Amino acid sequence: FFYIAEHSTALLLYNYIFSFISLCFHFYQHSVCPCPLFIRSSVSFQSLHRCCQRAAVLLVARRHWGSSSASPPSLVSRSLDFLARRFYDVEALLNWKSRIGKDQLRKKNFYYGYTHKLYGPDIASAYYILNLGGGFRFVGQSEWFRADSRGKFNWDFLNYKDTPVEEVDMSHTIINYVGLSNLERQPLRTLKVQGCPEVDDWFLAGLHKFQDSLEELDISHCPRITVGGLAALRNLRLKHLNVSSLPRISSPGLVIILLEEMLPQCRITAHGYDLSQPQVGGEKPEERLEAEG
Repeated sequence: FFYIAEHSTALLLYNYIFSFISLCFHFYQHSVCPCPLFIRSSVSFQSLHRCCQRAAVLLVARRHWGSSSASPPSLVSRSLDFLARRFYDVEALLNWKSRIGKDQLRKKNFYYGYTHKLYGPDIASAYYILNLGGGFRFVGQSEWFRADSRGKFNWDFLNYKDTPVEEVDMSHTIINYVGLSNLERQPLRTLKVQGCPEVDDWFLAGLHKFQDSLEELDISHCPRITVGGLAALRNLRLKHLNVSSLPRISSPGLVIILLEEMLPQCRITAHGYDLSQPQVGGEKPEERLEAEG
């Protein structure tokens, strides 16, 4: 206790306070008029002395522990401690970031009605594709218009005002089912949405708008597509379908067989699956095909 008292200003303050109380008690004992502000008994005075002493010891012990020469905590420990103390702040920041991302996604896929009114549906669709970082080709043209890595593109597509879009490549963009409204007036023959994080089953269900023209569809590496979305492709007249590396397909062998039955005129491309493992019922896809043949 005396060692701690030598290195703490808290005990020094305690000594000052206790000396003042002792002086007041001394004057009270030798005074005639009673004063209700002072202590009237030695028992209560000793109790107050012990309370002050305990408080000073706890305060000094806390400061001594905080200023000890022990090794400081690691960066990971300090980071976890900061996140624990700032849990609600971090949660609010993540929610704010999520709202910003959803707002940007909505604005990017919003219907370009103003462009459609000024330049027509073909230019509006072309501008939407380039604005999302994709590429396209007009009907009867061999040149492709694409946005570069910084989102810049050539404005020469404005010269094809009355020429519809035939082929579209939206791979690795943020197109979603809402953005299909910007393409529904185009006679699309080819559509590539490889690796698009927002392409889901709703997007595949919206492709019925192109059932009379769409021949080639690439939905490979899309993380949100399930078997239910693939069933929506039965109304299309596809000639080539790429369903490679869809992570949410649990039984790819059976799914490929069902797609071949559902789209008999379509060539199915499905890479990135382990088809050697037995499927439901213990049969391999090859055995199932031989049995059906």
